[in-house]
Amino acid sequence: MSYEIKLDIFEGPLDLLLYLIRKNEIDIYNIPIALITEQYLEYLDMMRSLNLDLAGEYLVLAATLIHIKSRLLLPPAEDEEDGGEGQDPRADLVRQLLEYQAFKEAALSLEARPLLDRDVFSRGAPAEDPAGVEDGDELMIEVGVFELVEAFRSIIAGLDKSDDLVIDTERMSLTDRINEIMERLSEKKQLTFSELLGERTDRKRIVYTFLAILELMKLRMIRAYQAGPFGTIRLSLAVEG
Repeated sequence: MSYEIKLDIFEGPLDLLLYLIRKNEIDIYNIPIALITEQYLEYLDMMRSLNLDLAGEYLVLAATLIHIKSRLLLPPAEDEEDGGEGQDPRADLVRQLLEYQAFKEAALSLEARPLLDRDVFSRGAPAEDPAGVEDGDELMIEVGVFELVEAFRSIIAGLDKSDDLVIDTERMSLTDRINEIMERLSEKKQLTFSELLGERTDRKRIVYTFLAILELMKLRMIRAYQAGPFGTIRLSLAVEG
């Protein structure tokens, strides 16, 4: 008997779109819709293959991107041919992205402000820098689920695809994998993403470990950091014991 794992993705579709724009170093005012739509749909396929529970908003945005792409492929309307300037089909999407980005940055700024209890009562340790943590001479920036999906996709690309992603409940337990990850991170200050995934000989175990990592991040029990866009992803406990 087997079953499929359902986990909520805890970042929204606009987060994914902004991630792809940053990753490709794209001007947000001049988004190449064909490229972004292709990559966006690839991410959705990857999430579905892992049986991640995609909120409806992801599919709505996918439909929006496809609609914009089709409008850009259509010939210009008669008034545009006569010299009139039609509205760019991407305009509404750009406006949404800019507004969302502004609110997100404001929320992050508020989250970084000192808390009353932290300022009044002694913590016994310096407050953590919300922008990142130092690892030697490198500044480690916190990363989210999409960076992990990208790293995971690169890792499994070279694995044997003959084995499907359905998990055998008699062989594996998500709870066991979560407990194992927490124990390993308790023993060591941090581990790389690759180290946590373990041996590459068992595709199902790798997938299950990745799902456990996502669940722990969702519960804010672990955090992921990376030195630059192509640096090694490292994970540590959110609160050290």
